[in-house]
Amino acid sequence: MGLHREFEAQGQWLFRWRSVLPFLFTPLIVLAVADMHWPFGSARLHTIWEYACLTVSLLGLAIRVFVAGCVPAGTSGRNTKGQCAASLNTTGLYSLTRHPLYLGNYLIGLGAMMTPSVWWLPVIYSISFVAYYERIMFAEEAFLRKQFGVRFSTWAEVTPAFLPNFARWNAPSLGFSVRSAMRREYTALFVIIASHSALEIAGHAVVEHRYVLEAKWAFLLLAGAACYFTLRGLKKYSRLLNVSGR
Repeated sequence: MGLHREFEAQGQWLFRWRSVLPFLFTPLIVLAVADMHWPFGSARLHTIWEYACLTVSLLGLAIRVFVAGCVPAGTSGRNTKGQCAASLNTTGLYSLTRHPLYLGNYLIGLGAMMTPSVWWLPVIYSISFVAYYERIMFAEEAFLRKQFGVRFSTWAEVTPAFLPNFARWNAPSLGFSVRSAMRREYTALFVIIASHSALEIAGHAVVEHRYVLEAKWAFLLLAGAACYFTLRGLKKYSRLLNVSGR
């Protein structure tokens, strides 16, 4: 098997199991939390830092939400069994980068990896992310090249694979749908809130030797859980979040 087909086969396998990647970092996160400390010994600086880390994760979510609210049905989904694309997205965030959803994923994870304030965790995460998702992007693009031919090649030649080129902005062909975005991304919101809240509890346990969840984090966690179960129920038992063509 040549390298081209080998990379594509590896990418297809990794694509199917891409949701497992965060769990592979659990042992490293435990080690990082065990070495956790407040920046320069200041609880105030820690508070500022945790907000900065949460902002990075929310920026990643914002990218995913914008994509989810603007793409047509049959694209940019959460399918795991194989590649599918009813059409080729080339506008909106897809005019800046060929893989905006993976850019969003990277930032969501990076915010969490930065939280323990140890330099090596976000470095290892970034290297692993590139090694893992490079194969997935290779496989996806091989599929899209076969599916859309010259149209894909023309778009790919001028659009960066990952880091966005803001000079190439082209407004999305479909307007933003709040209902479509909520239907697709409510899980990501809850995962961000829950993971940062868990890191906050672990940080206080390691540094201050006490288990505590500050009021602001408790509120965020309760609000996130309420949002998750409400939207999950609406998605499963009603058509309120369904939008024609999305």
